[in-house]
Amino acid sequence: MGNLLIILGVLFLLLIVAVPLIERFGGKQSDADISKMSRYILPLIALLLVLQAIRHFFF
Repeated sequence: MGNLLIILGVLFLLLIVAVPLIERFGGKQSDADISKMSRYILPLIALLLVLQAIRHFFF
């Protein structure tokens, strides 16, 4: 139980530090950039489902 609390504490502190740094130094994305990336989401989800089905039924 002690190890779990230590791990959760470290992750929480990292989250508190990482989020402001990412917001400050992360590049701004335009709507065009987001729409270019979003067209790949559904095919990647479909590929993931197929691969998970293969893994489930054959391995």
